[in-house]
Amino acid sequence: MKPKARVLVIEDDPGVAGSLKKELDAEGYDAAVALRGDDGLAAAKLEPFDVVITDLKMPGLSGLDLVGQLHAAKPKLPIILMTAYGTTEAAIEATRLGAYEYVLKPFEMTELLALVAKAAACGEPTAGLLELGAADSTQPGIVGRSRVMQTLYKEIGRAGQASMNVLIRGETGTGKELVAQAIHQHSSRAAKPFVAVNCTAIPEALLQSELFGHERGAFTGAHARRIGRFEQAGGGTLFLDEIGDLSPGTQAKLLRVLQEKYIQRVGGDEKIPVDARIVAATHRDLETAMKEEQFREDLFYRLSALTIRVPALHELQEDIPDLVGHCLARFSADAGVAIPAIQVEAVDFLRRQPWPGNVRELENVVQHALLLARNQPIGLVQVREAYARAERPLLVPDQTIAGYLASLLAKARQGKITNAHALMIADMERALFTQAIELAQGNQARAARWAGVARNTLRDKLAHFGLRPAAPGQTTQTGTED
Repeated sequence: MKPKARVLVIEDDPGVAGSLKKELDAEGYDAAVALRGDDGLAAAKLEPFDVVITDLKMPGLSGLDLVGQLHAAKPKLPIILMTAYGTTEAAIEATRLGAYEYVLKPFEMTELLALVAKAAACGEPTAGLLELGAADSTQPGIVGRSRVMQTLYKEIGRAGQASMNVLIRGETGTGKELVAQAIHQHSSRAAKPFVAVNCTAIPEALLQSELFGHERGAFTGAHARRIGRFEQAGGGTLFLDEIGDLSPGTQAKLLRVLQEKYIQRVGGDEKIPVDARIVAATHRDLETAMKEEQFREDLFYRLSALTIRVPALHELQEDIPDLVGHCLARFSADAGVAIPAIQVEAVDFLRRQPWPGNVRELENVVQHALLLARNQPIGLVQVREAYARAERPLLVPDQTIAGYLASLLAKARQGKITNAHALMIADMERALFTQAIELAQGNQARAARWAGVARNTLRDKLAHFGLRPAAPGQTTQTGTED
């Protein structure tokens, strides 16, 4: 039989403390009470409590002081701070000092009990946890041991040995700039500059000046000569990101530079020789862009003498654990905390997702889950909640199927996604099973029958999409399972 979680309530009002103990005992917890902050601190240090609930204003020791001292002594013990003084400063300071959560009086008892349940789950036995840590990688930021990644490593090595221009293709968020940096670092130009330009981040009116430089007086505001990125990358590598979004005029000027090996600054007549290897990248379908006369064929063939495709994250399921470990190591170092363990089920959940935003989306989810875990092992609950909050194309309520498909195909046409079919299937299934379990008021057998699937299939889908069966009268929630 599972032992009761022990909860310590530190509250100077005996009536409030007694009420909280009564409610906690009724929920199956083993609750104890301290009426002073210093007494509560001493008890929490000596006895093995699973959760501490403390008031902010108390005699003997304030709640903030208690949070700071207790967190320093027992950093993995969740502390819930409650107060009627809802100041921004107190909330920020409580979080900084290590409080698990911060609630304002008056609060709903169900709200506090839900927090206690989540906090107590953090301290449950650590069976099923993975200690991932940082994955081994000879190239900073590029992680993976799968065959697909081994192929990419070989292509990077071949590109490093070669001298021709390189075109890197892949979906948004796959790490194309990291691949470009790796090519540069493994080339004979490694000792020279690596200069990156995001062609979509610079206004068209300024892009040519950014690339080629300008002379003093070339245009309003040009008070001095400017050296462009081509000259800055002399002897090294110039990385042109999102090359597919260049305007026709800039495409023509770039083609001329590639052909003639010299530039002219904006407003100048001098022909300046340049020696920069071009590594370009795009998420767009350049073949379609050429058919639609949005991208020059001659420029395409100049840039694509050597082409490397960076795999999408959905192709790298077996590398997800290494990527998660890499993200945890990086974000933990930034936060100045130890790298937390993570539940096996949480990693399995991450491996099953479609990841339309690729590694960038995974990083966002892992970072958010790390914050939600609050220095505790990361569980399935935190990962589901973080994943549910991530931005992705979803079929939203009241949206027509035609409108959804139009939006999805528009994203595909713009080059923002390349796996529209997989996303459509995932979104439709998520909507189907969400509505089925809501309509059935949490009855899985009924929801499975209405959806036309086996009950085990329904359970698998609910777990896959981070859904939980709704209680009667409630709606289904994503990522908030207790």
